[in-house]
Amino acid sequence: MIPFTKMHGLGNDYVYLNAVSEPGIIVQRDLSALARRMSDRHRGIGSDGLIVIAEPTAESKIATVQGVRMIMFNADGSRGEMCGNGIRCVCKYAVDHGLVDRDVNPIFVETDAGVLTLEYETDEDDDDRVSAVTVDMGAPTLDPESIGVIQSEVDGDPDLNAVFVGMGNPHAVFFLDGDEGGEADLKSLDLESLGPTIENHRAFSNRINAHFVSVISRNEVHMRTWERGSGITLACGTGAAAVCVAGARSGRTDRNVLIHLPGGDLDLRWDELTDHVYMTGPAVEVFHGSWPE
Repeated sequence: MIPFTKMHGLGNDYVYLNAVSEPGIIVQRDLSALARRMSDRHRGIGSDGLIVIAEPTAESKIATVQGVRMIMFNADGSRGEMCGNGIRCVCKYAVDHGLVDRDVNPIFVETDAGVLTLEYETDEDDDDRVSAVTVDMGAPTLDPESIGVIQSEVDGDPDLNAVFVGMGNPHAVFFLDGDEGGEADLKSLDLESLGPTIENHRAFSNRINAHFVSVISRNEVHMRTWERGSGITLACGTGAAAVCVAGARSGRTDRNVLIHLPGGDLDLRWDELTDHVYMTGPAVEVFHGSWPE
């Protein structure tokens, strides 16, 4: 039996395994196959993927002082570098379950995209459990080729008129401008068809996350997401960070923006001084259980 916890950030839900207390989970299991089985919404627990919380590696010196490691798999079993909603839940789990000293704030989480800093807020009406987390997402990568975009292929396809941003993982941001820029048009998009076509396009050497955006004002947008390896999700934290950067770079928004996702809202800020993107949003623990294998 494998103990697990189901958590979500704005409906972007993951199954979490505690490998700090049970380190054998990492060495004794095919985590990619386990992610596929657990994530199945009909025959498993149901989720957008699997996240294992583990001890930091020796190389991540700051995380070993006050932090944990996040090992992430998408629902299809592929390894993910980072997840903005998922990492907020990692922070909540680590603090609420005593994996880190709760008197120290912020904490640090080692990911495949580097070590990130997370500052958390607690709710005194909920036994001082973590309710919201601000993540320093780091500086965006603005060179398309460095995130696996093949520019010659993009130039040859007018349907790939996107802003490309790396946030530890690759993102393509499509803005609905002009007469087709409203929220209704965003909701009517056929993501089931558009999503996999873009994700697996030959222009992207490591596939890509696709986001579609309707701009309300310079400080507010709506977005929908097709997440690489998981499909349509209710929210995507790294994607929201990419949308914030893409909006400011293209002159459509300011650097501070409220982003409405199907699962709820995220506050994003692309700091001009540090070049880092800061994301603030909730983290929710849903239930615990034991996986029978």
